[in-house]
Amino acid sequence: MLGQTPEDAFANPGIEHDVLTSWERFLSGSDSTRQQVVRSAITDSWQRCQQSAVDYRRGQAPMPIRDDRLQRLLDKRSRLVLAGASTMALARDYMLETGTVMVLTDVDGVVLRLEGDTKLALRDAVEKTHLLPGSNWSETTCGTNAIGTALETGQPIQVHATEHFCSGIHRWTCSASVIRDPIDGAVIGAIDISGLSSSYGRPALALAISAAARIEAQLLQMELDARYRLLDQCFWMLPPLNRHHAVLFDSAGRPFKANGDMSQIMHDLGAPRGQFDVPQLGSHDDQRDGASCPPWIKKEWLRPVVHHGEHLGTVMVAPKRAASDKALPVPDRHEARAFSNVIYSDPKMQALVVKSRRVAATSAPVLLLGETGVGKEVFAQGIHAASPRRDSPFVVVNCGCVSRDLLASELFGYIDGAFTGARRGGMAGKIEAASGGTLFLDEIGELPLDLQPMFLRALESGEISRVGEAVARKVDFRLVAATNRDLRVEVDEGRFRKDLYYRLAVVPVVIPPLRERSSDIRRLVEHFAAQATARYGLAPRRFAPEVLARLQGYDWPGNVRELRNLVESLLLTSVGVAIEATDLLDTIRPHEPLCEHIPHLSLAESAERDLISRTLRSCNENVAATASALGLAKSTVYAKLRRYHLRSDLGSAKSSG
Repeated sequence: MLGQTPEDAFANPGIEHDVLTSWERFLSGSDSTRQQVVRSAITDSWQRCQQSAVDYRRGQAPMPIRDDRLQRLLDKRSRLVLAGASTMALARDYMLETGTVMVLTDVDGVVLRLEGDTKLALRDAVEKTHLLPGSNWSETTCGTNAIGTALETGQPIQVHATEHFCSGIHRWTCSASVIRDPIDGAVIGAIDISGLSSSYGRPALALAISAAARIEAQLLQMELDARYRLLDQCFWMLPPLNRHHAVLFDSAGRPFKANGDMSQIMHDLGAPRGQFDVPQLGSHDDQRDGASCPPWIKKEWLRPVVHHGEHLGTVMVAPKRAASDKALPVPDRHEARAFSNVIYSDPKMQALVVKSRRVAATSAPVLLLGETGVGKEVFAQGIHAASPRRDSPFVVVNCGCVSRDLLASELFGYIDGAFTGARRGGMAGKIEAASGGTLFLDEIGELPLDLQPMFLRALESGEISRVGEAVARKVDFRLVAATNRDLRVEVDEGRFRKDLYYRLAVVPVVIPPLRERSSDIRRLVEHFAAQATARYGLAPRRFAPEVLARLQGYDWPGNVRELRNLVESLLLTSVGVAIEATDLLDTIRPHEPLCEHIPHLSLAESAERDLISRTLRSCNENVAATASALGLAKSTVYAKLRRYHLRSDLGSAKSSG
């Protein structure tokens, strides 16, 4: 009921007899209910019940649906049931000995779950009244009751004792609040606290309102997760977007993202003049049950997106008008050379370059993953060079090299007087500097937690505010981020926001370590040697076969960066026409094959392996010194050396000291 005040929601148990008298007179046709004894929310409900011919003598809900019918309903309402699971579990734990139960219903008033006190007297009353999963407590079925009346009015309500329309339920007291879809505000269910009238308490309504808010928050998080997973899954389903319209619909069939202006898309597709909103498709069940689409939306344009059996949403891909008459764009020479600095022959690298070149043509964020030194910035530069933004700035920010306070002004800029020492007139940040082009955020796992919501806003809305500024500025940039951390672990441990992770991980690109593509080492050596020869004005040199074999047998904890530095060092310090094995450092030795293979390592494990290997070399192979430098026990270091196969002969490692 619109306009209801908070006090109107609460019952007054001290006037039960007066309410009963008013109820009897109402049923007899008297006008006495106009007196202020009974709340208007209750008298309005009584009138609706009378108009719906509800039997005032009813003492229980109809028999609950059971077995297959109930399971089908729970499957249909699984999103609501899942969102309410943690709240209902708390009710099971904390409502014991309270004389009350918590009830979760769907929008039709059908009970989905019930938890709470299990005392015999209450359990018998619950069963006798059919307050059970599968029972219908809508107002048109059971008369005035908190569940049905809240669903009818959309407002929280307490219904106590004789306020119930049906005489057989007068011994109950209940408090309910509706649950709304956090996206469109539609009522999708209710949460109710019920007990025998002796258990009445005003806090029960506050608990119901709080529980409903908790479930709505969980629904919102679930919806955001589903949308990000939808973006991730559907990316590879999209054809070239310069020749197609694309609209994404969530699991409820609501449009939420498009590759252009919605009204222009609808006009191009033949929507009626004056219609500006893309229509909803309905849920997956609605579509399966034959819900009709507008005639201008062809069914062949719609592609459901299902991941691990879950319907995440629908992609609509439709050709743009006269697209077939337009010639395909011809890549220019800069685009063709975009990944020329990525040196490879390995098939895994070939697939990565193809994937990166394809994603470069879109505006989707890219997350580059890999160990330190694998060449993430080279890939980022290639993606920028292959993109439509190639003629605009490529701006690099390393989140691990700047303090938190400086990083905020570095990314977002600041206004005049924002802080002591601020430049007169203020300064634009790196995000503004990258507008129109590409922002490369290296080591994004180091982005402070309190800056992550600000950066997510820049990604989602294309708006930023400089430090010290209240107004928003529009920005348009393409993000390429990189990290050697496992961000899923960071999310689980609370160091990285889940919503930002899903926004970044639309297109993850995992660059393999050099030890997993040793066939590329010969080509990389030739490439780095040619660069160093030109840079330092050196005479051409060649690498002896034994040297190349040793390099291919090394495990390269520093990856491509370590190889490049070694090649330059050899060219600058060795003598003779050829680089011989005697010129190699003692630490560059073949990695002997072991009986067991190195297990698959996560990014965190790979980073740990890299750190231990580098520390061991810097400590001249002294395990005790390595353990001291790392703050670990010597036995732990030995265990990790075996775990990561860092030494073929652990016994040769020095352990003195």
